[in-house]
Amino acid sequence: MKKILLLLFYYFFFLITILKAQNAIPISERVEKIFGNKTEIQFKFIITSKTEINKLTKIISIDNVNGNEVFAYANKKEFAKFSQLGYSYEIINTEDNRTDIKMLDNINSKAIQAWDFYPTYNAYDSLMTRFQTNYPNLCRTFSIKTLTSERKLLFVKISKNPDSTENEPKFLYTSSMHGDEVTGYILMLRLIDYLLSNYGTDARITNIINNMEIWINPSANPDGTYAGGNNTVAGATYNNGNNVNLNRNYPDPQDGNHPDGEAWQPETMAFMALADSIQFTMSANFHGGSEVVNYPWDTWDTLSHKHADQNWWNYISREYADTAHVNSYSGYFTGPVTNGNGVTNGYAWYSVAGGRQDYMNYFKHCREVTMEISNIKTPPAATLPNYWNYNYRSMLNYMEQCMYGIKGIVTDSITGAPLKAKVFIQGHDVDSSHVYSILPLGNYFRPIYAGSYNVTYSSPGYYSKTVNVTALNKASVVKNIQLVSIGSSIQNLENTTEFSLFPNPTKNNIEIRFFNQFIENTTLIITDINGKALYNSNIHINNKGITINLEGFSKGIYFVKLLNDREINTVKKLIIN
Repeated sequence: MKKILLLLFYYFFFLITILKAQNAIPISERVEKIFGNKTEIQFKFIITSKTEINKLTKIISIDNVNGNEVFAYANKKEFAKFSQLGYSYEIINTEDNRTDIKMLDNINSKAIQAWDFYPTYNAYDSLMTRFQTNYPNLCRTFSIKTLTSERKLLFVKISKNPDSTENEPKFLYTSSMHGDEVTGYILMLRLIDYLLSNYGTDARITNIINNMEIWINPSANPDGTYAGGNNTVAGATYNNGNNVNLNRNYPDPQDGNHPDGEAWQPETMAFMALADSIQFTMSANFHGGSEVVNYPWDTWDTLSHKHADQNWWNYISREYADTAHVNSYSGYFTGPVTNGNGVTNGYAWYSVAGGRQDYMNYFKHCREVTMEISNIKTPPAATLPNYWNYNYRSMLNYMEQCMYGIKGIVTDSITGAPLKAKVFIQGHDVDSSHVYSILPLGNYFRPIYAGSYNVTYSSPGYYSKTVNVTALNKASVVKNIQLVSIGSSIQNLENTTEFSLFPNPTKNNIEIRFFNQFIENTTLIITDINGKALYNSNIHINNKGITINLEGFSKGIYFVKLLNDREINTVKKLIIN
């Protein structure tokens, strides 16, 4: 017995000595040994409480959380900080020499049947260009940035009139901002081809293209996807070419600018510039590593900052997941944890600061979700057609949601000029969930869950207007709004002497006296303060004046407008008391 105890003593003494020796090695040396020639590593570890995530997410790139098991990525600087926290971890080794990654270099999109391959970078570039060549009436291909690697951030824009600005919502799909998550990369290419090739023959596709402006970016991080060289996606990295996680590199509603401590990356700046120039109504970015729809917020918990449109998010997320369930095998799309249901609030899964989803929702008033569509980040090429069959109907469902809700055009009640106006739902909107009408058309689109809402429209220099709107799911309601100008515009018009009002203020009748001779097609209109026309009469050349009975008018302020060939000649304010 004594011998056994003595052996145990020597064993533990030896083990402690080894551990002390390892810990005596400077962290920088340990990190260099672990990384070798790699720029990033993937690893997993165990936490005792989910509250630890809030600290860890600001140090490393958390990729998945399943119960108390955390999967993460880190570059050398991040891993050195993590190493100081004392967690035990296991490195996840990736295989760079896989034989199940089929690469194609010369691709004819019209001859593709299965889409069971990955394109080389040059083939990808050529394929995106050919979409416009093959469908010049529907498609335009753009590069929003050429990186120092000479790889491009490529987009296609699909519309029935791709060179025109029309009264239709703008929609964005983008994929693979984490370069090794490439299922969505291929599915986006196939979706582009599917939309273009079915226009005019498939009623659903034709309706989508006729009523939306669609932007699709298959590869948001080509430097990461082709980190192993332009001819393979084996060796793809999570981070970009500067070893930065692009999905932690955006302004954050809670943590402000540069929440990751890194400079804005070229990809980030290009995407932010695009979002500044194009007001997207809805968008989604595709990822891998789980199978779940992740909706806002990522940075805020639902107790302190429940999203105003929580019901809508649940509704459209469930539609995506449930449709995927019907069209796939049992067990697909059941994240984010084992036996999940395919839908999660972002923060409830794990918190993220600097994510693009929250940036687009908070700063750009765009409804964006994160779609995690494959547990395997880089699936065998032969399985890619399966993922298409699981997801494409859900993708179309999500796109169609962009056409539903409340929409319309906001204009000046006098000139008819389009306005940029804030569209705010009383007692509902919070944390930038409102939207704006946009120029040059003054049109707005507000996806929302079914219900009755009081919507206020406001623009600087105009009286605000509130209307009640009843919205239905999978339907749109049109509310065109005219806002009445205040201030100098009315005063200047009132200084003209085309006609006079007597008496003003008045109770029952108003006499309108004209001082000039009018040509034909001159019209007199009386509107209320909201721009609604209550009186409309043509004025003949010989009219010197008319008397109007106002008994049906309520007390208040009105505007008397004199129009000629649809141009405003004179406006005067009328007061009924």
